Amino acid sequence: MTTQPPPDDFPKYARPPDEETLELGTPQPPYPDRRRTSPTRPTTGPRPPAPTPTGPTGPAPGEPTQGVPTQGVPNQHMSPSAPPPRAPGQDAPSHGVPGLGVPVEGAQPQGMPGQDGSAQGSAGKVGARGNGSGANRRMVATASRTQDWWQEKLHELSLHARVTLLAAVAVGLAVAFVSVAAYATVRQQMYRNLDNSLIIRATQAAKSGVLTSKDNLQRVTPEELGLSDIRLGVYTAEGDRIGAFEAAPPPMEAPELAIAQGQEAGVYSLRTAGARNGSHYRVIAVPAGYCPLPGGVRCDDDQLEPSALVVAQSLTPIDRTLHNLGIVLWAVGLLGVIGAALAGNAIAQSGLRPLARLTGEAERIARTEELKPIPVTGSDEISRLALAFNAMLTALARSQDRQRRLVGDAGHELRTPLTSIRTNLDLLAQADKKGGLRPEDRQQLLDDVRAQMDELTNLIGDLTELARDTPQVRNAELIELSNVVEDAVIKVRRRAQSLEWDVQLTPFPVWGDERLLGRAVTNLLDNAAKYSTPDAAERSTAEGEPAGRVSVHLLDGVLTVTDSGPGIADADLPHVFERFYRSSEARSRPGSGLGLAIVKHAAEQHGGMIYARNAPGGGAQFTLWLPHAATQSR
Repeated sequence: MTTQPPPDDFPKYARPPDEETLELGTPQPPYPDRRRTSPTRPTTGPRPPAPTPTGPTGPAPGEPTQGVPTQGVPNQHMSPSAPPPRAPGQDAPSHGVPGLGVPVEGAQPQGMPGQDGSAQGSAGKVGARGNGSGANRRMVATASRTQDWWQEKLHELSLHARVTLLAAVAVGLAVAFVSVAAYATVRQQMYRNLDNSLIIRATQAAKSGVLTSKDNLQRVTPEELGLSDIRLGVYTAEGDRIGAFEAAPPPMEAPELAIAQGQEAGVYSLRTAGARNGSHYRVIAVPAGYCPLPGGVRCDDDQLEPSALVVAQSLTPIDRTLHNLGIVLWAVGLLGVIGAALAGNAIAQSGLRPLARLTGEAERIARTEELKPIPVTGSDEISRLALAFNAMLTALARSQDRQRRLVGDAGHELRTPLTSIRTNLDLLAQADKKGGLRPEDRQQLLDDVRAQMDELTNLIGDLTELARDTPQVRNAELIELSNVVEDAVIKVRRRAQSLEWDVQLTPFPVWGDERLLGRAVTNLLDNAAKYSTPDAAERSTAEGEPAGRVSVHLLDGVLTVTDSGPGIADADLPHVFERFYRSSEARSRPGSGLGLAIVKHAAEQHGGMIYARNAPGGGAQFTLWLPHAATQSR
């Protein structure tokens, strides 16, 4: 059937310059232009073929494409290889969408190799890659410098300020995340509701049957179609407007033209367009059959020509609502950040108050040197820190007490030999003025001075050893303990030849300081030799027997030294290893009270132990235990 042309007075699609017109705008995310399958199609029957353009081989602009959804690009239904027809003398279009400057597939950007095999494109690609890598390096360097700057500034803040800042930042990030999520959800839901409403209303209006002729379009009102709050118009396949209900018609671009031409059967197009006044519209186009016969003649279904009902609704109410929502979310977020900062400040002030008190006490101790413990209340982390600080103060006080006692006792012990030496020297000086002493008296005074000098030397050595007070032996080496004990026995035996020595030694390697261990063993043997018998010299001379007996046994790292003396009183046993401690019986004998203290000090430094007791057969027995070298760490 041949379609009759419309009358001459039929209005053509045109946009008067004084009208507010809508122009195609860039699709607004997150709602790209889309098409959906329509439940019904108002027109049936054969369709008149679309005009065939002249030009290169390819699908015509009006030819439908298969399953390509509209995304808001005007020529998306056209094949990239088929440019639209142009008038004679018109310049050939550049690569891209006509009139929009959008590049399409097949266009070769600068720097890509051309079909003639030239290397110009390769150079462009290498240059672009080099520029990109340089920009990436600069971005990484800038980010690194920014991070270092922030870390430096953060460390300059006090702990109080950092806690407050971190609390505000944490709450701010949480509020920002919730606000963005709420804003996006509300925006998406409002747009979805608007789209569904437009689809339903436009589809119902297209199926109502009032849009099939020009007369009906002139008589019907938007209120009768349920479209009073939106702009609408009916357009033919050629883009001519045959009906519009407002001075400003809805836009007519490629997506709506494709629907009007029937390229997509049973679908609709939906997109966002912008107006010259800055507002935005949601535009939908649905298929509608149009009867071209004049005079209100009713057309059969096969006489209907394809057309499109285009409906546009303003997004201003939605934009205004979203704008108000954004203001509310910003205000709530700002109040939340301020509240978090105040709360963080209060929490930091309350939580750091014990730390401030601890700091004040530490400053007081440093200023006054009074090692007074800090009062502790509670059981939190600050309280545990205060307890540890008190333990440190207690240890420091004990160390000061030991140092004070050491200095006091050392002064007392040093005063005795120095006084004796001074007295003997004064006697020698006075005797020389009066004519001198007998040779034997003079030799006795010199022997006394020499003995006092030896005692003073030993005392200074003991004090030096104890003053080190190191927790562990430094520069330990592998030594044989039996050799150390044997050397000490030989040395002490020369000074106590009147004693009987029972020596039994087995090899035992240890890690330690040979000099310190030798001094400790020598002190044990000297102590045993000194207390063997109170009248050792007389018995040895009168009866020809040994003055006493000293047993030295080394078995599996356990050194046992037993003397034949009177033993140790029960009241003195807990104090025999204390510095400068001397029992009532020991005060009549030479010594400073530091020998056994050095033995204990050496045992502790080597990870061992020593203890004293009275031997079952009489006398005192000292037991020194040291760990094997295989179980010690170097």
